[in-house]
Amino acid sequence: MTLVIPALPPATVPVVGGGDFPVHRIYCVGRNFADHAKEMGASIDRGQPVFFMKPADAVVPGGGDVPYPSATADLHHEVELVVALGRDAGGVVAEADALALVYGYSVGLDLTRRDLQAAAKAKQLPWDTAKGFDHSAPLAPIVPLAAAGGHPASQRLWLEVNGQPRQQASLDTMVWGVAEILHELSKLYALRAGDLVFMGTPAGVAALQRGDAWRCGVDGLATLEGRITG
Repeated sequence: MTLVIPALPPATVPVVGGGDFPVHRIYCVGRNFADHAKEMGASIDRGQPVFFMKPADAVVPGGGDVPYPSATADLHHEVELVVALGRDAGGVVAEADALALVYGYSVGLDLTRRDLQAAAKAKQLPWDTAKGFDHSAPLAPIVPLAAAGGHPASQRLWLEVNGQPRQQASLDTMVWGVAEILHELSKLYALRAGDLVFMGTPAGVAALQRGDAWRCGVDGLATLEGRITG
């Protein structure tokens, strides 16, 4: 193969204990906490999760400084449990087998240009530009499953801005669990090793301003912090 232009380096995320995780795709789950769906004026359809995607190179490995994005005046934080896949699915995966795909877990932010999302929703248009922009997926180092002590179940997911609590919920209040989400995703996409799944956010989403410092985590698993720059 002869490349006609230089190839960009692959997107990677550090792994706790050493090494780097190569990112293939980033899938995101919408409306996976009922309280967040309610605050966004949406209803829950238990039969069908809502999915959207971000580009792989939207990751900000380890957090740190995140530039305020262009074309918005209403940048919102959404803290999420993140699932990292270490195996290919090989077609539709049964719920009973889905957790075998998991390499590890982390915590991340689904940064959102809320004004662009609201405008697109009002016109019944796709809202990709509200979600899939540069630096929109800050992510803590991935914790391998063995180091995580198993699959997270009821730990607290939380976020604070400038030292003040903004979001928190128990992971067992997610509408769809990890195995259910991987099963549903595998009906739509060929899941691959290197995929990340952002599992949805609880209530309390709000604006981030230039200069704001944020810190988030999943108790006993991972923490992530950073600052919004000009």
